[in-house]
Formats: sequence, structure tokens, C-alpha cells
Amino acid sequence: MPLSDAHLDPTRKHDFVFLIEAIDSNPNGDPDNAGMPRTDLVSGQGLITDVAIKRKIRNTVALINTLEPRAGREIYVEAGTALNSQHERAYTDSQVTDQKSAQEWMCRNFFDVRMFGAVMTTGKRTKQAGRVQGPVQIGFSRTIDPITPLDIGITRVTPTKEEDVKAWRERSEADDSDAKGKETEMGSKYVVPYALYRGTGHFSAPLAHRTGVTSDDLALFWRAFEIMLEHDRAAARASLALRGLYVFTHDDAFGRAPSHELFDRITVKARGDVNARTFTDYGTVEIRDTDLPPGITLTTLLPRTNG
Repeated sequence: MPLSDAHLDPTRKHDFVFLIEAIDSNPNGDPDNAGMPRTDLVSGQGLITDVAIKRKIRNTVALINTLEPRAGREIYVEAGTALNSQHERAYTDSQVTDQKSAQEWMCRNFFDVRMFGAVMTTGKRTKQAGRVQGPVQIGFSRTIDPITPLDIGITRVTPTKEEDVKAWRERSEADDSDAKGKETEMGSKYVVPYALYRGTGHFSAPLAHRTGVTSDDLALFWRAFEIMLEHDRAAARASLALRGLYVFTHDDAFGRAPSHELFDRITVKARGDVNARTFTDYGTVEIRDTDLPPGITLTTLLPRTNG
């Protein structure tokens, strides 16, 4: 495999850093806090959970597979699909006779089981598929500086309940004055004016060997990671962008250097305030790649360079 494609080799350890920009958006709402952007209450920094990132990757892989269907690209954790029924599908295969062979079937057919792992011990005891530890692990993403979430008041001209419509009509008929203002309903939208999140992740070659990850799987993973925000647009996530994706690749399965030392080579200098409103407010991303440890290569997937 050419050196330029080292990040596609499943027999090597990979550690990666990524940067996500949010402009007037809510990248990860907290359901325990009325949907406000997740925040570290001590430091004031914004957070994006690993679960949120993995969900976007799963959704993107599913979209890709819709137009470019390939065997083994199904998604196990998918909205509207019961997990137990996914396990039971394995047992419809004549080659599946026990939990071990069911687990192998799940790894072979579901992309996210191969990459992220899964706990498949729910449902009927005779139709379970055990536990799989996935080779890809992603940590929480954290903003470079504290954030200032905004609670934006919004109105809706369409009431939720039919009785509200009838009540408004009765008020309008009984009052000759302009009663249209009573027809609207109030709501809130939570956004971050600007934030730059930094996250990290890992790929374990020994675990990938267990689950059967191929170079095509890795290529699909990086592709989905690069475009996941482009196909996850919503009213509260209209301006999210992946500003950087940097992959450190080791020349063996177990690694040549501690991941935290490699991550320290990709840094963004904090401003110390909450006034940033553009990516350029942070200057340039510092990349120390001239003295990498022996056996380590760095591939910059984003931003793309010419040539």
C-alpha cells in the first residue's frame, strides 16, 4: 500500500484529531437541559458527545449505501429498527448455529458493528449475538474557548391543538379588534453564536482484525467522517463544518508512540474570551509534523491541499 494511503491500512494503529466549527447552530443539544448546547458547567466549554458523532457517521454511511449499495454496509443501530430483530436475522442464515457464529454474521453484515462494536445480548437468550468491542473509539469534543449559548425566542402561527384554533376563532368573532397576535405560539431555539470544537479518536488494528475490518471499510469511514456534517443539516444545525481531520498512522498494529503525545502536535491557540466569530479569529492551526516519532506518518484529510 502506498505511503499516501497509510490511513487506509486496517493492520496499523491510527489516532486522529478533528475540528468542528459551529456558527449560529446547536451541534449537540442536551435533553436534560431543555435541548441547550451541551456545556461543561465548570469551564464553560461546549461539548459534543461521542454518541452524536457516531450517529452522524452511521446516518452518512446509510445514505451512501442507498446510492452505492454494497454487501456488509448495513447499519445495526438505526432509528425505527428494533435491535432484537437484527439479532434474530442472523439466525435465519443456515450457517449460524450458535452465538459465536451469530456474532460473526453481525460483524460481516453491519458496518457499525465492525467499526464501533455493539452489545447484542438483549432479546431471547437463544437469539443473542454476544458483545463486540469495536476498533474505532471517539472521545468527547470540547471547544477551544468557553461558549455563550443563546436562547432565541421564536413564534409559530400554527397552533398545536385544534381546540386552540377554535378558541382563537371565537375570540376573533367576539372582538372587533385585531386578535391575530393571540394566534401565535411562542417557542425557543438554542444556538451557539460561534464555537470551534476539537475532538480525538482511535483505531485499534488488533480489534479490527477480530471484527473483520477491511481497507474499504476504513475508506468508507473517512469518507463518511468528511461529509457527515454536510448531510446532517437542520434548522438548529445549518452552519456546522468540519474544519480539520488529521490522521496519525503507526507502522505497526500496536503503535509507536502514545496517542496523547501525537494529539499535542495539533493545536489551536485559545483566545481566552468568548468573542470569536469566525475560524480566522483563531489564526492558524499549529501542526508539528517535522519531527514525528519514528514509524509515525501524518495524513491531513481536511483541509485538502493542492497536489
